[in-house]
Amino acid sequence: MASSAAGDPSADEPVTPAGRLFLQPEMNQIINCAIGFQNPINIDLIKSTLQNSPLLSNPRFSSLLVRDSDGREHWRKTPHVDIDRHVIVLHEPLTTSPVDHETAINDYLAELCTGTGLPADKPLWEFHLLMAHKCGVVRIHHALGDGVSLMALLVAGCRRAGDEVKIPTFPGKRNRASKEKGWWAMVNGFWGMMWFSLIFVVEFVMRSLWVCDGKTEISGGDGVELWPRKLATARFRLQDMKLIKNSVPDATINDVLIGVISSGLSRYLYHRDPNGLRDGTRMTGIGMVNLRREAGLQALTMHMMSYAGGADMQIVAAKDIIPDPVFLAKCFEEALIDMKEAVAAIHRT
Repeated sequence: MASSAAGDPSADEPVTPAGRLFLQPEMNQIINCAIGFQNPINIDLIKSTLQNSPLLSNPRFSSLLVRDSDGREHWRKTPHVDIDRHVIVLHEPLTTSPVDHETAINDYLAELCTGTGLPADKPLWEFHLLMAHKCGVVRIHHALGDGVSLMALLVAGCRRAGDEVKIPTFPGKRNRASKEKGWWAMVNGFWGMMWFSLIFVVEFVMRSLWVCDGKTEISGGDGVELWPRKLATARFRLQDMKLIKNSVPDATINDVLIGVISSGLSRYLYHRDPNGLRDGTRMTGIGMVNLRREAGLQALTMHMMSYAGGADMQIVAAKDIIPDPVFLAKCFEEALIDMKEAVAAIHRT
């Protein structure tokens, strides 16, 4: 981590608590996003577009990460961003083995997950251009922003297909229900939020201190975050997920995904060891959810998924724990199909 850098130290901005969490060695979250191109990649056009995009007007994407004398992380504005250092071009194919583009790119992404990370002597983002595969890989450190804000920044850099000047508009309207509520309902809502937050925090702390996960075939060991990785893709039809969601009162797409993951892991564990999966086996995971009201952006995301007809779930697994993540992806896909058939059977009766 850089301890000093060009710029005015007095203008340094402290990193947010969430950003500091993502920067911890145990976490060190880097977002890797693969983007496919229909036409051959024009390197000069990519660089000029990035140079003039809203990306570089965002302070995080033009600031270095530095530490002060107390070890606290800060953002320090850099006077110039060298695009050539951020755009990394790979002209040769990723592998000489006879595999398809998706497999080669998945293997490349898996290696990035256990690589050396992003250099601290430049802003924490890169754009890898895989020329032979007509694919770009955007690497952004999670300390620069959360998924919703980064998605909004990406959309702001896009233009409409029919009009290269106008940016895409967000469908839907903002929720104005809070403005229509009386002051008493708002006070009750505030205290209810405080009470339930306290309950959930206490429950989380107690669970962390006294509850342990059961040992299974996919339990990791010390340093598991550094083990070799392999990546696979599970594909879901959005219409199937909506069908299941609409069959359960107050359910969401996220609820369906949790069910798919739970059922898929059970299938995989049973395949590995039919006698090793016991009732009540506990496996704890963590999922970060955006709680802000960004109705327009979320509606746009769902609109994009609907246009594509489905959604992909990338599975990054340690090869020593899950030697066949492709089979795990198939377990997830079959779990969704079985849930869909169960819902259809209920509707027929």
